[in-house]
Amino acid sequence: MSIPRYSRPEMTAIWAPETRFRIWFEIEAHAADAMAELGIIPKAAAKIIWDKGKKAKFDIARIDAIEREVKHDVIAFLTHLSEIVGPEARFMHSGMTSSDVLDTCFNVQLVRAADLLIADTDKLLKGLKRRAFEYKKTPTIGRSHGIHAEPTTFGLKLASAYAEFSRARERLVAARREVATCAISGAVGTFAQVDPRVEAHVAKEMGLSVEPVSTQIIPRDRHAMYFATLGVIAASVERLATEIRHLQRTEVLEAEEFFSAGQKGSSAMPHKRNPVLSENLTGLARVVRAYVTPALENVVLWHERDISHSSVERVIGPDATVTLDFALNRLAGVIDKLVVYPKTMRKNLDRLDGLVHSQRVLIALTQKGMAREDAYRAVQKSAMKVWRGEANFLSLLKADPKVRKHLTPKEIEANFDLGYHFKHVDTVFKRVFGKT
Repeated sequence: MSIPRYSRPEMTAIWAPETRFRIWFEIEAHAADAMAELGIIPKAAAKIIWDKGKKAKFDIARIDAIEREVKHDVIAFLTHLSEIVGPEARFMHSGMTSSDVLDTCFNVQLVRAADLLIADTDKLLKGLKRRAFEYKKTPTIGRSHGIHAEPTTFGLKLASAYAEFSRARERLVAARREVATCAISGAVGTFAQVDPRVEAHVAKEMGLSVEPVSTQIIPRDRHAMYFATLGVIAASVERLATEIRHLQRTEVLEAEEFFSAGQKGSSAMPHKRNPVLSENLTGLARVVRAYVTPALENVVLWHERDISHSSVERVIGPDATVTLDFALNRLAGVIDKLVVYPKTMRKNLDRLDGLVHSQRVLIALTQKGMAREDAYRAVQKSAMKVWRGEANFLSLLKADPKVRKHLTPKEIEANFDLGYHFKHVDTVFKRVFGKT
């Protein structure tokens, strides 16, 4: 369950009992309005329901006490609401079933949660863009399998993250749209006891669209996609957090989390500066992803409904959204204050004494007529000596008669130009950020 340590008040408020009961009331009151317009219940009754209900402060302890007796949460709420409204309460919930209220409310909460998550993502994107342009042309080593590969820029690393979270934002918008439906269709979704126009009115007033066909519930494939989206975004959070953790390792130290005045990294070792926020994000991402499977399993229900999904959603609804909301905001803070060390990046880039240019030499040899396998073998021969610390890569290449047969010393040196690797950085930035 979500805990204060990893929660933000804006998101937790969406899942508070007070919010839930207020949404339940609004659903019931809007339905009463529609029924009154259709002549199903007196207009005066609908007005009284609104007037008394909107001023009321629902007594959560009273609702809980009633539920302990009746063993039904919606009935407990309606009983308490009738105490507030008076005799006209008999016109509430006419033809409706509990799921009409529960499912519509749940979707309203998920929509509101999505709105916050979209805003969180925008905040993160803003920080990523700013830092990407700040280090657009800052050389750093690119790694594959954790091993030095070819040069890249730190700005490109951040641009990659920006593009990933831009996709995350698009997925959130789509997930919000898919889950933003309303069902006021009665016991098994046939509208036998409630007019479809009631559903249409409630949907409009609650900012939702009508569910085209429901059973007694809104189909849970919608919710599965919503939580799967949160899981994918959590994976993206962890990917970026893991990159920061690796870059902060003592042997690398190309970037690190901001270490504030008075902060302590270890109870035993005063020198420690640990990537605790990124490690925390890794853990939180695991929690969010863990809720995807239960959401998928909720799709499969008996016939027109059962309540095996209900207990699951009472946990994953608040927990997944609260946790991801916190994680996105924490990640935005990490990126905003990330400490970057360009000099260390350059030092690490040069650590293998020019081996990062091996592909350029390989290509140059093939372009001068050398068979690719022979060229690969010749370049690798010198490269392996450098790995063993025996000599300088450029010197070895210049001394190799097979290489010298095809390339002059000046031509070999030309392939060690670092700037060559960055000639298309602007192109990539335009693809990611557009014209700025």
